[in-house]
Amino acid sequence: MLAGPCEGELERFEHPTKADGSLSFLVVGDWGRRGGYNQSAVAIQMGVVGEKLDIDFIVSTGDNFYDDGLTGIDDPAFDESFSKIYTADSLQKQWYSVLGNHDYRGDVLAQLNPILVKLDSRWLCLRSFILNADIVEFFFVDTTPFAEKYFTEPEDHVYDWRGVLPRKNYLSNLLKSRAKWKIVVGHHTIKSAGHHGNTDEVVTQLLPILEANGVDLYINGHDHCLQQISTSDSSIQFLTSGGGSKAWRGDISWLNPEELKFYYDGQGFMSVQMTETRVDIAFYDILGNILHKWGASKALYSIINENSHVY
Repeated sequence: MLAGPCEGELERFEHPTKADGSLSFLVVGDWGRRGGYNQSAVAIQMGVVGEKLDIDFIVSTGDNFYDDGLTGIDDPAFDESFSKIYTADSLQKQWYSVLGNHDYRGDVLAQLNPILVKLDSRWLCLRSFILNADIVEFFFVDTTPFAEKYFTEPEDHVYDWRGVLPRKNYLSNLLKSRAKWKIVVGHHTIKSAGHHGNTDEVVTQLLPILEANGVDLYINGHDHCLQQISTSDSSIQFLTSGGGSKAWRGDISWLNPEELKFYYDGQGFMSVQMTETRVDIAFYDILGNILHKWGASKALYSIINENSHVY
């Protein structure tokens, strides 16, 4: 099961809502640097906001350990970049994590190994899986095998493709999943104004399936920034939370400024609050300041934007 999807079936997990039927969680990505590059500062504010919102869990959008993933299940980076960093009481909840491209540069199976759960019970990382939380269903997708350049132009990096090759079969099984998507979480961008821009293979292979299945939000990391993009040709909100540590790349490019609802080049994270009829998101910097808010009412299909653009 940990080696990847089989015959279109993915492992499924259940997470209950609160007694009032609501759900709240934080999203952080591109973080694991032993506290460096403001990772610890982000973690502190995550703890503050997590307590205020009484969060139910945390989502990691990948690139969990820099620069080259974990060397094995006994790599001290797991403790030094995860367990000893996210120490606030409010963050002692389940973490649902996907892999990023940097995670594939190490022993990729180490992050998937259940032994890490024994070291820190919060940890849950699989390539792709489904999370049902009653009012919403999450589909966590492993996007790294979609990107052609990691196979054809690896540069000086060595990627651990165990459990992925043959790639054609792996991707075929992944896209045949019968999950009832609502929120999709992946590492790579679909729409992004940041340094990496759009991930072409994910746009062509995955986006049409997401649109056909009524996905509301696509949440990713990869670009080390915080952003929201809403395009006229898609009903999906594209949300990037990749500011968990190293950021400030200094480049931004998006042709239609009306589609770029929010962009922040620095470190931070995102919160999501949901009820059966409404979703509200907020982006925070390392001081806990709210940079941008957005909300939508599912019942009325109305969208409320509270913009705080930072360029």
